[in-house]
Amino acid sequence: MGETVLTKGANCELPSQVTSVRVSVAWDEPEGVVDVDAAALLLDGSGRVRSDDDLVFFNQPASQDGSVHLLGRTVSDDGANARIAIDLASLDPDVQTVAVTASLSEGTFGALSGLVLQARDQAGESLALFEITDATTETAFVFCEIYRRGPGWKVRAVGQGWDTGLSGLATDFGVSVDDQPVHRAPVPAPGSDDTLTIDEVVHEDAEPDVEIREPAVVDAIATVVEFPAMESPVASSTPERRAGVRTTKRAAAPVAPPVLKLAGAPTWQAARLFSISGVGTAEEQEKRATSALLATMMAVPAFGRALTARFGAPAGNVETYLEVAHTLGETTLYPDGVLRVSRAGRMWTALLEVKTGSGELRRDQVERYLDVARRQGYDSLITLSNEIAAHAGEHPVADVDKRKLRIVTLQHLSWAEVLHEAKFTLHHRGVGDPLQAWILCELVRYLEHSRSGAETFDDMGAAWVPVRQAIQAGTLRAGDRKVPAVADAWTRLVRHMCLRLSSELGVTVTQSVPRKLATESAARIQAIATKLAGDGLLEAVLKVPLAAGLVALTADLRTSQVRVSVALVAPQEGTGQRRISWLLRQLREAPDALLVEALFTGRAETSCERLGEVRSNPTALLPDRGAEIAEFRLTLVSPMGTKRSGVRGGFVPSVVGGVENFYSSVVQPLKAWQRAAPMLPEASAVDAHASDVNAKGIDEALDHSAG
Repeated sequence: MGETVLTKGANCELPSQVTSVRVSVAWDEPEGVVDVDAAALLLDGSGRVRSDDDLVFFNQPASQDGSVHLLGRTVSDDGANARIAIDLASLDPDVQTVAVTASLSEGTFGALSGLVLQARDQAGESLALFEITDATTETAFVFCEIYRRGPGWKVRAVGQGWDTGLSGLATDFGVSVDDQPVHRAPVPAPGSDDTLTIDEVVHEDAEPDVEIREPAVVDAIATVVEFPAMESPVASSTPERRAGVRTTKRAAAPVAPPVLKLAGAPTWQAARLFSISGVGTAEEQEKRATSALLATMMAVPAFGRALTARFGAPAGNVETYLEVAHTLGETTLYPDGVLRVSRAGRMWTALLEVKTGSGELRRDQVERYLDVARRQGYDSLITLSNEIAAHAGEHPVADVDKRKLRIVTLQHLSWAEVLHEAKFTLHHRGVGDPLQAWILCELVRYLEHSRSGAETFDDMGAAWVPVRQAIQAGTLRAGDRKVPAVADAWTRLVRHMCLRLSSELGVTVTQSVPRKLATESAARIQAIATKLAGDGLLEAVLKVPLAAGLVALTADLRTSQVRVSVALVAPQEGTGQRRISWLLRQLREAPDALLVEALFTGRAETSCERLGEVRSNPTALLPDRGAEIAEFRLTLVSPMGTKRSGVRGGFVPSVVGGVENFYSSVVQPLKAWQRAAPMLPEASAVDAHASDVNAKGIDEALDHSAG
């Protein structure tokens, strides 16, 4: 059975061999991350929940029996999706229907484009597709129902919306909702007498039930660690017991790592949890990095869950093991690690194969571990190396036998992604207590050390210099076999920049790619190679959520320049000079060398000046008084490094530095123009107008009477 495209109210039967279903709610993200939360309701024969435990959502991410659980949200170049796993075989017989829903914390579903529900089987094959095209003011939706029909199951497309959010939807299905605010004691200020010492925190076992946002982390390789003043992880009182579920998201409270205050001199070095000292052979490097990572995943639940959620694991307790022996025929194999996650009696398991340094994954080794995983009942094989996949979901070993992937999923993680996930958790997602924050700080420090074996992208490969030289000499042709290698390296560099910006900004930065190229690696590489051979350009467009515009990046190998730009719609009111003044107020910290280009309504020509000149003479951008500025384009040009690797003169740091400098000095302060809301006349003017009308009416009546 292939994919069935459903219309509203239609249904289709699931094949009898389907024992579990993964349902995803997907949407386009033209302007950034949209906070869509998937949820599920387990309903009895009357169409209502049996208890409040039958609502599976962000504050209750799995059903009591573990048969239904959230898989989290993912973002790719092609959009975003929130996923739910439903184990049909494990559902209680009393559950007749699983209603798949989604809700928004801000905005409406009518403002989203590309809103689609897709159901897949355990092998990843699509079963049903349902597109929502009539959404308007709804803030919650029931997308579909998966329901029993005789001995089997069917899927029905529902498409019913609520404008009362998740609380209103859940209430209509019998869930008791209590969204009254929780009152907590205030968190003491850093340095106050109420803060705890390390000894007091060591014995604090309770994990807070709030998300924690972490202040800035110390320099990962500082000789002396000076953490910010510690704040109490237990300062917030335990919330009162509530009747009903809480469908509002929990507030965050900052928690910092503990402070080391007792050093006898500034030269004293803090003891390191993960010591880099003594790392020798490649084998030792690999074992130590693997052990540090797996131990931290258990010690810091927020970090462990963030990583395992990428692979479809439930939000449960994470346990990790090193080099567990497995037999395959007469051979004993030792994968580098085993991951096990339990939630409500349900177990998710994965094998882990790790490479550090320049170690590369081999097809034969990957396939052997796939065989082990399949025979031993593992859900997934995860590979970890310094190879950055060019596109989310791709694997560096592309020619693995697809027959081995029918039961076990093969997924890849780079060390760069691990490092960025650790930073993201520290800075933005939050860590439960100061000691956990310190442990995660130690892992970050370890992975950033040059001898850890964990590397970020910093080498364009052996083809870089010959291709660059051929471009400058004018001898490069599209058929040159070295061009695709440089194009492939460029895609990995762009992905590296997206990861780096995401961990720094706390939002998911993605590359904007035409839909037809988003999932076709070969076509994407060919398009980049054609542009490189024809024009000497490497280009990318980055989407930063909530930024005023898309960030366009161009590396020009003919002129050895890096150009980064953003387009900004000008105010659609006022004179040209007022529109320029509006822009200048937002560019107070931008460098004078920034190029400011003005595009005009109804005119093909444009004008461009350096920001320094515009500051001294704003009218320099206006060719005449009648010119109406429609859009500004801001561009910053910087020298391009030519070396394939390295910090001084390297291509990679020149591109990364150019993007980050442009974002911080130009894009970050920008706010898109919005037309002011229409205003009612002042009350006095309304009263005066009413009095005039009444007086006129009286005069007319008197005249009529006199007549």
